[in-house]
Amino acid sequence: MSSYADITYEVAERVATVKLNRPQARNGYTVRMADELNDAMDRADRDENVRVVVLAGEGKDFSVGADLSAGGFDFKLGDGPPDGWQEPAGRCSKRIFTMNKPVIAALRGASVGGGLTITLSCDYRLAAEDSKFGFVFTRRGIYPEGASAWFLPRLVGMGTAIDWMVSGRVFGPEEALRQGLVHSVHPPEAVLGKAYELAREIVETTAPVSVAVTRQLLYRMASAPSPFEVHELDSKLIGGLATNPDSVEGVLSFLQKRPPEFTLRVAGDLPPYLPWLEE
Repeated sequence: MSSYADITYEVAERVATVKLNRPQARNGYTVRMADELNDAMDRADRDENVRVVVLAGEGKDFSVGADLSAGGFDFKLGDGPPDGWQEPAGRCSKRIFTMNKPVIAALRGASVGGGLTITLSCDYRLAAEDSKFGFVFTRRGIYPEGASAWFLPRLVGMGTAIDWMVSGRVFGPEEALRQGLVHSVHPPEAVLGKAYELAREIVETTAPVSVAVTRQLLYRMASAPSPFEVHELDSKLIGGLATNPDSVEGVLSFLQKRPPEFTLRVAGDLPPYLPWLEE
């Protein structure tokens, strides 16, 4: 895409900021927004100058969910969806899942329905004290989307996921923090700054290839049927450390008490045997 209408995108200090940009509609989610978010994540993932993505909303809400007044579908309703059609929220959540860069969601105000499911594949969710969360699908006679039935139980456990999704009730940041949906809670005016603070720490102290591999190891291998295939893969990774310049630099910088200068880049230096690279 050459330009965006429903989101904004900018890069500063190796952090890409992606903002939902329909504040007049409380950042109601549209098909266009879904496709723009997908494009922006592609853009950030390809850009070696970007180490971390911060996902936020313009205005006082992150997103109140799908804006059905804007249509909600990109096919003629009378004809039904074409073969292979993918609902909009999942287009975004799946792309975030496959990222090599960490994604930090800064949430304030309402994060409801699709406005919450698109964040479940983010690595961090930081909440404001005025946050309101809800998987309200059953109260609208619709169904969970954004692959949230896969992501949510892995974050908070099946019992909490069933409670939140079956009841469709709205809950606050304290409950979200207690159950593990969000990592921290901050004053509304501070939550975006805290996201940038976390992003800067990752940029300044971690190796991009190590982060990319570790992130995907956790997502892809945590549901493996046993530890044996995970150990087989991490044995290959550990066995290659002697010829890995980042691991040498990591140890030297620690011993010399200086900031590390990692040289490996995600675009060309990921271990070629990683099983998910074929997808």
